[in-house]
Amino acid sequence: MRFPRPLLPARLLRRYKRFLADVSLADGTRATAHCPNPGSMLGLAEPGTEVWLSESADPRRKLPFGLELVRVDGAFVGVNTGRGNAVVAEALGEGAIPELAAYPAVRREVAMGERSRVDFLLEGPGLPTCYLEVKSVTLRRGPGDEAEFPDAVTARGARHLAELGRAAAEGRRAVILYLVQRGDCARMRLAADIDPAYARAAAGAREAGVAALCYACEVGPAGIRLARALPLA
Repeated sequence: MRFPRPLLPARLLRRYKRFLADVSLADGTRATAHCPNPGSMLGLAEPGTEVWLSESADPRRKLPFGLELVRVDGAFVGVNTGRGNAVVAEALGEGAIPELAAYPAVRREVAMGERSRVDFLLEGPGLPTCYLEVKSVTLRRGPGDEAEFPDAVTARGARHLAELGRAAAEGRRAVILYLVQRGDCARMRLAADIDPAYARAAAGAREAGVAALCYACEVGPAGIRLARALPLA
């Protein structure tokens, strides 16, 4: 997935109200950008952090700038969680996810259960319908190379796992794909200390037959691409 327009470098001044970030552009101009990330951005939102912004020419947008990348410890991190589905959609179209490559038909944002929508519905002749949910992963704590999810309590994420578990129990295929939007991690685990309820929901989903995949990305100002599978603890 390539960014449609060149990204603009800036420095983060502060992130606040979850979806707002004050930044200083390269010429010193201060601006407020949309922060398309509902998580805590733990370790990624310190004042002075190098960030990269998209700019929209749409006059209807109140905030023309959007936060796309953060650079920490020399590594780019994709913090726009909305980009994750575009990366996965591209990878599915290229057959780059071997576990799912047999499915020729891909639909996005399909109703699942009573209150949820699943990111992708995969279908193919002679294959079980596959519900695929994508979670963007940005957290890495400490000096190690282990990505973690989630970075904040996510009741919505736990609900999605429960819906996937019900689909699996009914004989459908259900998969959750953790997309690590950074290239400096070699494995991933669930951050049970941050959200014990999510960890319990993940264990229940596995028992119900939900499969978990994890893939790292190559991330940079030109774009984000699926890179390689990572082990999931």
